[in-house]
Amino acid sequence: MRSVPIKLMAVAVVAAFASAACGSGGAGVTGPVSGTWDDVVAAAKGEGSVLLYSSQLPANLDALEVAFEQEYPEISLEYVRGTDADINPKVEVESQTKRGTADVHMLTDAAWIENAAESGTYSTDLVGPAFDAPEYEPQKSIISDKFFLTSAAVFALGWNTTALPGGLQKPADLLDPALKGKIGIVNPSGIAAYVDFYRFFEKNFGDDYLQKLAELKPRIYPSALGVAQALTSGEIVATPVVQPLVREKESGAPVDWALPSPPWGTPWFTHALSAAPHPNAAQVLANFMVTPAGQKALSLGYASALPDIEGSVAHAQDIALPNTSDLTPESLTEYQSDWEKRFIQ
Repeated sequence: MRSVPIKLMAVAVVAAFASAACGSGGAGVTGPVSGTWDDVVAAAKGEGSVLLYSSQLPANLDALEVAFEQEYPEISLEYVRGTDADINPKVEVESQTKRGTADVHMLTDAAWIENAAESGTYSTDLVGPAFDAPEYEPQKSIISDKFFLTSAAVFALGWNTTALPGGLQKPADLLDPALKGKIGIVNPSGIAAYVDFYRFFEKNFGDDYLQKLAELKPRIYPSALGVAQALTSGEIVATPVVQPLVREKESGAPVDWALPSPPWGTPWFTHALSAAPHPNAAQVLANFMVTPAGQKALSLGYASALPDIEGSVAHAQDIALPNTSDLTPESLTEYQSDWEKRFIQ
């Protein structure tokens, strides 16, 4: 298995990770049994359970649980879902106290990933055969033989089909004066990913794009989920910042979506934890997550790490990943001030 360093997008304040990632603490390293992959699978079945920490959408995690237990009925999968800000400190404490609860950890916080991959403190090397599949593109997808690309969230243009039956084709379509007061956006306060999103739009769609958007007096929401709900209810008509509305459309909601070109996104990376109480089951779950069955479960409405996955909206390896040094705490604070002057004051 080969890997190359990947510069990732910071979606949390870098300084919050520094003290933990640079410390010398950590669990006594555990790992899978020596031998063949069949030996690892047999040992995992003996362990009988595996626990995943993840910030992914609960519906996709439910689908993963069903698919995994169909493939490995001897191993029960459970997950704890929370934000990276909630889960990452738990991983750190479990490692430092040598009292692991989780076996596998899936996250988007690139500063955490970058530091953890470099330190090697929290992870065990990956051993599953699926990571070597050419279609997985391991040279692009694996960091330090420990973290593996699992999925990616992308933001789409969204609109209410009742109010805007013609829809949107490109970001410039949102700048129509007729949409004044009817557009929804997110407040980037405290969330580096949203700062990166706005910078991405300025870089790719014009230096004056945000100024023109601000002149249309968009409504401001705390999250993309809030934007999606407002779009479905008709409170707003259009937005540049919503996850692909696949489930909403399937349920009959009057909404539609389209990916801009290029789309903005943020990847999920996953690792098997060195403090895992079920180290063999951790490897089996990690491997399953990058098989076609695992990717189908995880990728509905998201970018997949394998090609031709049903329900996927993009290819995760194609998502551009900026440098974490562009999203320092100082930079985020400065950007938030400028953003508020545009959109709030």
